[in-house]
Amino acid sequence: MIKHLFIFFALVLSVALSASALAVSQGYPIQTLDIDIHNRNTLQRGAKYFVNYCLSCHSSRYARYKWVGRDLGLPEDIVKKDFIFTDSKIGDLMIVSMPDEGARQWFGAVPPDLTLVSRARGKDWIYTYLKAFYLDDSRPMGVNNAIFQHVAMPHVLWELQGWQKPIYQVQTDEQGRERKIITDFELVKPGTLSPQEYDRVVRDIVTFLAYLAEPASLDRQRIGIWVILFLIALFVVVYLLKREYWKDVKK
Repeated sequence: MIKHLFIFFALVLSVALSASALAVSQGYPIQTLDIDIHNRNTLQRGAKYFVNYCLSCHSSRYARYKWVGRDLGLPEDIVKKDFIFTDSKIGDLMIVSMPDEGARQWFGAVPPDLTLVSRARGKDWIYTYLKAFYLDDSRPMGVNNAIFQHVAMPHVLWELQGWQKPIYQVQTDEQGRERKIITDFELVKPGTLSPQEYDRVVRDIVTFLAYLAEPASLDRQRIGIWVILFLIALFVVVYLLKREYWKDVKK
């Protein structure tokens, strides 16, 4: 049993190290992002961008429109009007109608479900990914991604961000081999948003995806504060009770 567990953890570690090495070999660094999952304005904006730009291809099969509206403080009529563009009901799961065979034909792969993508990939990876699309005539969709080479997904946010091309730098490794890595991007065709505005859009989307992966996190902090206050009050009562019981013993 112990041997099997050791082999399992060794395999997990090797996969993690391989993924890390792949990210490094592609050159472009992962950017860090701080988010506030309790900011309802951010979550509402992120939900709006998600249903308009992501949900047409990617499902969120572990979430329901009604639950999202409730957690984000949105009335059901607003959710029906701004979030649901099919014949789905307010209580339905957020599943797209794109057939798998059609997706394979159009994109070469079925778009993954995004409910748990924040936990699987991490918020920093998603944040960098959505900002790292660049023009590449060799790809079927005409775009590539600096941290996900040969990705099948088109740049769905191109109207907002615009088009950018990569800036390369030649590096030499320890064996003396040279390779080109992407260090930055140059905006060649502006979008409808400035770089700062687009950055906020991506932050909003990432924040919403972080909520989507763990909706209970919205309540955890609030409940945790009350639990801590209860434990403090209980400690005071128990301490006073202990003193009362032991005062005669000490005499």
